[in-house]
Amino acid sequence: MEQKGKIGVTTDNIFPIIKKFLYSDHEIFLRELVSNAVDATQKLKTYSSLGEFKGELGDITVRVSIDKEKGTLTISDKGIGMNAEEIEKYINQIAFSSANEFLDKYKNDANSIIGHFGLGFYSSFMVSQKVEIVTKSFREDSQAVKWSCDGSPEYTLENVEKAERGTDIILYIDDENKNFLEEGEISRLLKKYCHFLPIPVAFGKKTEWKDGKSVETEEDNIINDTNPIWTRKPADLKDEDYKKFYQDLYPMSDEPMFWIHLNVDYPFKLTGILYFPQIKSNVDLNKNKIQLYSNQVFVTDSVEGIVPEFLTLMHGVIDSPDIPLNVSRSYLQSDQNVKKISNHITKKVADRLEEIFKNDRTQFEAKWDSLKVFIEYGMLTDEKFYDRAQKFCLLKNTDGKAFTFEEYKTLISADQTDKEGNLIYLYASNKDEQYTYINNATEKGYDVILFDGQLDVHMAGLLEQKFEKSRFVRVDSDTADNLIAKEDAVEVNLTDKQKEELSETFTSQLPKIEKTEFTIDYKALGEKAQPIQITQNEFMRRMREMSAMQTGMSFYGEMPNNYNLVLNTEHPLIKKVMADVEGKEKDAVTAYAAESKTVRQLIDLALLSNGMLKGEALNNFIKRSTDMI
Repeated sequence: MEQKGKIGVTTDNIFPIIKKFLYSDHEIFLRELVSNAVDATQKLKTYSSLGEFKGELGDITVRVSIDKEKGTLTISDKGIGMNAEEIEKYINQIAFSSANEFLDKYKNDANSIIGHFGLGFYSSFMVSQKVEIVTKSFREDSQAVKWSCDGSPEYTLENVEKAERGTDIILYIDDENKNFLEEGEISRLLKKYCHFLPIPVAFGKKTEWKDGKSVETEEDNIINDTNPIWTRKPADLKDEDYKKFYQDLYPMSDEPMFWIHLNVDYPFKLTGILYFPQIKSNVDLNKNKIQLYSNQVFVTDSVEGIVPEFLTLMHGVIDSPDIPLNVSRSYLQSDQNVKKISNHITKKVADRLEEIFKNDRTQFEAKWDSLKVFIEYGMLTDEKFYDRAQKFCLLKNTDGKAFTFEEYKTLISADQTDKEGNLIYLYASNKDEQYTYINNATEKGYDVILFDGQLDVHMAGLLEQKFEKSRFVRVDSDTADNLIAKEDAVEVNLTDKQKEELSETFTSQLPKIEKTEFTIDYKALGEKAQPIQITQNEFMRRMREMSAMQTGMSFYGEMPNNYNLVLNTEHPLIKKVMADVEGKEKDAVTAYAAESKTVRQLIDLALLSNGMLKGEALNNFIKRSTDMI
């Protein structure tokens, strides 16, 4: 006898709301329906283990099938099924979840129950004009029933014949969503959302190449791995297992450096494997490679805001039943369990890195260039991670030697403390381009850090805040004698007229470089020091570099590069130029400078040592050098 009724909802507008807003992505319906089928099968396994179901489990594969002629997509399981009363209770009363009731009763025995809220089934109406449920309960002498609804609050429920227990969900796909009747699309979605479900999921049959063409076999095409390695004990796994799983997740990636196997039971349940990838220079390229699961059901791979920012550089899988299946990121961000899990993962990552550093420092140092971006990113964005990472974060100098913060402080304390008691950390951003400056510093007995990573300029600012009485100074920001002020600078004994004459001599011959300005500076550096050098103000240069990566600092990026052209007033060549122009008027000084090979050569040598002599100017320098020889 056919029964008609109205679904228990508070408004007739519930279906348009479901269709449009239940999930942010319509494709999620397939995950929900397959998850429900797996859920029903897991329940049957639990009843069987407790002796409440005495029949044979038999083939418990969940099957997904397409019928293009009928325009249907069907999800079938051989789980617990439902009778008419259960249909009324769990389907007709929206948002009443059978999984919650089941968990309350069997919380000590339940096998990974997926559903934690009752709207999952109704996601089918996002893509369907009509949905049918044909179901038969596992209980003896149960009557099979068929439920049907066309997307309005009215439904029909009637008795039907069904040979086996379980449930078939039949979706009559609407005109706007015909792509869900394409095998390629369903195959893609099953792989994305159901790749690691704990019950076998079949979609079609396997094929083989025969007589020059692909033909179907009788073997089911099982799309999922029911026992992924994160669900297994670490003691049962080898390095090859972890590496193979990584290649399965990211087929075109380099081999990972290290990994962490997460396995937590209290105060929340968490499993997973996180990999340290071979990080290159581009941070953004490597983000969003962590897959978030709930009981082996895919939730999202967009984990920014769910886990700390720097953890988005890691790859791998996190799985927890305490993470809701709801795909709203704002919901996940505010969920307390997610926050606890996030904090725990941060701690585990720091523990693992510290363990590797202590147990095999040689290996750690060898992989530092890949680890560096990850660790610095974490220290810059997460205060708790900084506190842990300062024990194993390394500073590598221009000789390739690596030091912890404490080791490096001990190394430089004696020679690199200025007259004010500040410890000066000298660094270079390009070993080749700044070779002259590095050489000048090392000749004075100083050590120079190589800060050539994209986050290093930000790290310099952070470490200045963290380290007591310390400053980071780039080697080309001043002359070697003035990088670390040990005593008061020697006073330059020039009159204003002499400074004016020198300034006109050299500024008149400086090349025009786009977005570049030069300021003449005068220092008494001794007869043996270089006659002329180019330096750049540390603060302004650092602000420009940071503006390239940080929004809100574009003002600094638009400002011109400002360099100091430092004239050593005690060098014989500079003294000669001073003598040659002394007492001359401005035009005469300019004319002298234009004819003077010495002035041009001094300027070009300074530009050359700073990587700023190019094109025609470089060609002219070479010709002039040959002539002077």
